[in-house]
Amino acid sequence: MRIEIRFAGFGGQGIIKSGIITATAACIYSGKNAVQTQSYGPESRGGACKSEVVISEEEIDFPKVIEPEILVVMSQHAYNEYAENVKTGGIIILDPEMVPHEKELKNVRVFKVPATKIAEELGRKIVANIAMLGAFVAITGVLDKEAVKESIKVNVPKGTEELNLKAFERGYEYGKNLLKS
Repeated sequence: MRIEIRFAGFGGQGIIKSGIITATAACIYSGKNAVQTQSYGPESRGGACKSEVVISEEEIDFPKVIEPEILVVMSQHAYNEYAENVKTGGIIILDPEMVPHEKELKNVRVFKVPATKIAEELGRKIVANIAMLGAFVAITGVLDKEAVKESIKVNVPKGTEELNLKAFERGYEYGKNLLKS
């Protein structure tokens, strides 16, 4: 089993943090092998940004994502760049507020999660990535919910754990409801 995941958006959205939380949940809290890599433009905020995670039961001999099964995307630019690279039968999870223009894609399932709106309802737009992570866990089933919650607790700034866990739960519930419909 080798699962390739790409989180993409722009700097300041917590894209890299999402990858770190995912890889930590896989390795530390789920007993799997995982590797996380990242790349971002020279700008600290607003530039293109991606975080890639490979999860496997076996040893990981190549740490890069070649053809992701899952794309979690939070900007139009990232969608335009990566949407067509998702493996046949794969999943794209996008924030419709941040990705208003979609392409006609075949052989992938697209889930729309208003993560930014969920975060704004909680009073802090900055937790949109964690709401998206909750939806990702519910939709894909790649990782155990509790493992990701533990990873969130150790990877977010002290004092923000409760807010982040609330955002995760909201995203998780949204994702579960998407699967039902």
